[in-house]
Amino acid sequence: MSRTIAFDVYGTLIDTSGVVAALEKLIGHRAEPFSNLWRTKQLEYSFRRGLMQNYRDFSVCTGQALDFCCQTFQVDLGDAERIALLESYRYLPAFADAEQGLKRLKDNSCRLFAFSNGKPDDVRTLLEHARIDHYLEDVVSTDEIKSFKPNPAVYAHFLRRAGAFGAEAWLVSGNPFDVIGAISAGMRGAWVKRAPQAVFDPWEIQPTLTVADLVELCDRFQANRS
Repeated sequence: MSRTIAFDVYGTLIDTSGVVAALEKLIGHRAEPFSNLWRTKQLEYSFRRGLMQNYRDFSVCTGQALDFCCQTFQVDLGDAERIALLESYRYLPAFADAEQGLKRLKDNSCRLFAFSNGKPDDVRTLLEHARIDHYLEDVVSTDEIKSFKPNPAVYAHFLRRAGAFGAEAWLVSGNPFDVIGAISAGMRGAWVKRAPQAVFDPWEIQPTLTVADLVELCDRFQANRS
């Protein structure tokens, strides 16, 4: 059975901490905690908008999260600086293992998709800049149904777009909430535990697989071809 694999983009294929370099030029040693809070609020705002059914696209969540962080850290950005920081989210680097992992999976006849909260054009730009877009069959965005992960409807949307069934489809993500959402919706889920200290949510739903990176994911898939 051919595997259909949905790859989360931000935090799984693409390293969102890449924005730290841009922040360091503006706020120095506070860049890393600023970046961490920015990412946390970005996701929180998407969750809240999804629950409220008050949709604005992911770039709006990102911009409003940036504004929150500026107020929290008392950082006064000029218009040009704010625009440049938001634009940096379209040109982040891929994780070092992403290209090798995607290539091996594609060579083993897996169907690979990007599956993201981001707008389709933003995601395509990001993947092209990271030079991994050619490994992916298509980009599936939650923007297409005006919602966000982990709404069950977005995983059903992915399966429809990919022409796949839950039993043969995997969600691969570095974000525990995404893995839990996919498994709850009937897919299988692999958690990419990139940091040894990372903790998976202690729910009744646990990952189908836990791997350190995409190369290990390939090894595990090859060892178990079910």
